[in-house]
Amino acid sequence: MRALRILLVIAVVLGAIFVIVDRVAVHFAEGEAADRVRASEGLASTPDVDIRGFPFLTQVLGGSLDEVRVGISDYEAGAGEGGKTIRIADLRADLRGVEFSGDFGSAVADSATGTATIAYDELLRNAKAEPTQVAPGITAEVVALADGGNGKIKVALETTVLGTKLPVTVLSSVTVVDGNTVRVRADALPVLGGVEIAESRVRRITDFEQKIDGLPGGISLEKVQAAADGVDVTVSGKDVRLAG
Repeated sequence: MRALRILLVIAVVLGAIFVIVDRVAVHFAEGEAADRVRASEGLASTPDVDIRGFPFLTQVLGGSLDEVRVGISDYEAGAGEGGKTIRIADLRADLRGVEFSGDFGSAVADSATGTATIAYDELLRNAKAEPTQVAPGITAEVVALADGGNGKIKVALETTVLGTKLPVTVLSSVTVVDGNTVRVRADALPVLGGVEIAESRVRRITDFEQKIDGLPGGISLEKVQAAADGVDVTVSGKDVRLAG
């Protein structure tokens, strides 16, 4: 019995040592991976990297990590031509089946899913930002975007009729086009200045698109929905490159 107790104590001690070594190793690996992602994506700050699964060391020996979670608080994505950018907030990605080199110089995930937020003021930057004539004596422009409830965006317009400013609002749907563009389109056209105006002229003001290029690792937009502080975005991708 005494020998059995000694063996049990030894097993517990060795198990505890293994757990400690495993956790130290994963903490070091998370730091290395975070530095690689920062360098690869040109980030201003170091992202959060959380390597999931236990034990970590056996995953390392196999050269593949089951799951890695990456969080980037602020990401500047491309916004179409002219070098414009758009700020993506709270980008969180869950990557699975991550194959990596020994020094984390390269890392590629089989698949990735995630979420992010685009603030309304960021979307507004690409809306019609100056008064546009829609009829003789009538101009209009988008001045604000907000949550309209039920997954809609409330688009606030300022219409000027013969020098008099009149506020107008319209509810719009937001969708993803081609995996890289957010489209905002009015559900119903507002009446501007109390006169009949061609739909094409009105939609030049109410409707717009925001292209988003160069998301980390080649992930793409999948779905968008209006929320309290901005547009909530769902992203996904295959063969997503974290580094290298």
